[in-house]
Amino acid sequence: MSYVYDFKDAVAYEQWLHNPRNQIAAELESRLMLDILKPVHGESMIDIGCGAGASLLPFLEMGLQLTGLDPSPYMLDIAVKKIENRADFHRGFAEDLPFEDNSFNFACLITTLEFVKDPKKAIEEACRVAKDRIFIGILNRYAIKGIQRKVKGIFKETIYNHAHFFSIWELKKMIRFILGDVPISWKTVCQFPTPSGKIIHRLEQSNLVQRCPFGAFVGIVVILVPRYRTRPLSIKYHAKHTRGAVVG
Repeated sequence: MSYVYDFKDAVAYEQWLHNPRNQIAAELESRLMLDILKPVHGESMIDIGCGAGASLLPFLEMGLQLTGLDPSPYMLDIAVKKIENRADFHRGFAEDLPFEDNSFNFACLITTLEFVKDPKKAIEEACRVAKDRIFIGILNRYAIKGIQRKVKGIFKETIYNHAHFFSIWELKKMIRFILGDVPISWKTVCQFPTPSGKIIHRLEQSNLVQRCPFGAFVGIVVILVPRYRTRPLSIKYHAKHTRGAVVG
């Protein structure tokens, strides 16, 4: 079963968000998301595993129709208090979305796959309800920060003890298996352990640095290409019979 944040987890996450150092990282992640997703005014989006609603905040002033879904009632309570009626919120699981096909222009899974029971099914569901593209944000397995989180979990119980970390290559392989050879683009941020200071902040926003596959946060955009199954059809043709032979 997917790991669902309890009340203690929700409070700890909200406290984590208010840490100035974490706010810098969150800002870099949001800029990366907007940069490669390129949302357009009037589009609709769903944030699958929206948690406390932090990932919805960058879209609020862009005139998008926003929907958030999360299995934790405690995280949803925080999101509703923070965003109020500027987004629709639903309780549910990423592997079984309560929406019709092609309900949204795009879907986001931001640090969601790490905590679901079936990541492949979650991606399939995101592709089902989205018409144009999906954004996947993951905690990088091969980043320095990712390794630190794993080591810390050995000595102390943390939320990351329940997480499965991914690499860019692992996720791309999963996407190709589900969707075939669709267009995929990716970038990373939080290359450095402490993303503070003007020089480091400037480096973090460099396109060259963001193409390094070892940043702590990976953003991947998948363009959804319609696929059609075809099968050969037999051609039925009945020749007209003529009366008598034609004499030349």
